[in-house]
Amino acid sequence: MSVPPNYAFASDNTAGACPEALAALAAVNGGSVPSYGDDAHTAEAKRLLAETFETECEVFFVFNGTAANALALAALCQRHHGIVCHAVSHVDNDECGAPEFFTGGSKVLPVAGAEAKLRPADLEPLLHRGHGVHFPKIRALSLTQSTELGTVYAPEELRALTGFAHGHGWAVHVDGARFANAVAALRGRGVSPAELSWRAGVDVLCLGGTKNGLVASEAVVFFNRELAREFDYRVKQSGQLASKSRFAGAQWAAVLRDGAWLRRADHANRQAQKLAAGLRALGLKFVMPTEVNGVFVTLTVRQHAALTERGWQFYKFLGDDGYRLMCSWATTDADVAAFLADAGRAAG
Repeated sequence: MSVPPNYAFASDNTAGACPEALAALAAVNGGSVPSYGDDAHTAEAKRLLAETFETECEVFFVFNGTAANALALAALCQRHHGIVCHAVSHVDNDECGAPEFFTGGSKVLPVAGAEAKLRPADLEPLLHRGHGVHFPKIRALSLTQSTELGTVYAPEELRALTGFAHGHGWAVHVDGARFANAVAALRGRGVSPAELSWRAGVDVLCLGGTKNGLVASEAVVFFNRELAREFDYRVKQSGQLASKSRFAGAQWAAVLRDGAWLRRADHANRQAQKLAAGLRALGLKFVMPTEVNGVFVTLTVRQHAALTERGWQFYKFLGDDGYRLMCSWATTDADVAAFLADAGRAAG
């Protein structure tokens, strides 16, 4: 008898809408309000984002992270420019060439770095590649926070990178699909959203909503407001302008008002720590440290087969035996206990 698939740890995209977002959608469903972003809910969301980041900023809402990243990079780059990113970044590996498409041909330049993070020393060799007009002119540095391997840039690491980038005339973009998880992870050190963004030199942040419990909404936040010139036209032309924009604005306002966006991210992080502790007790080895809501472990062929036979769905992520388990705002203690029980049987 086959076991039904269980996607609890496959991705933080597999969870549904968080209660705050779902309630907001229902609450604004009645009546008629202005469309295309001229409603009070969208205005409130933008105001709350400015308060959250403690600065004036230009904010635009789009439907998904690929559009957010690609359009933001298109605002920074022309077709003859280069975009530097980490070799395992979503921008390079998971967006079907969207950054190249929306920039009209900018070349993505992937660079390797330990633990999916970049350092100025990793970037310096790029300054000596090519010669003159025969190599793309580098215009943007794209960072991922938290990274694709669940690691986190501290403010001082960001400042070193943005200082290097700005010193060479590059703008700095951050793919923040899991930015909330990074903020939640560093709050114990007193790190604020501002310190992980514009105070560290970030020019534009693509702030993830979907992985944190929202329905089809990401926020593109320009701290360097000059770079947002005519970005509203890019949003419209790319099919990312919501006519019923109140549904995006209301969700963002709901999770920002009382800090639910960080509570939900913190929950995902804490569940990952519980899962990691249990797997460590079983003797499993880790590919990466567990800093946010991703747990990266090694499994034998037999262990992986045993877990999938019990219905668990998750991705191979590194090499032949590295696997990723993702926790979300919705991950329960029962989910963690059930997986650990099956992992224990698989390890036996």
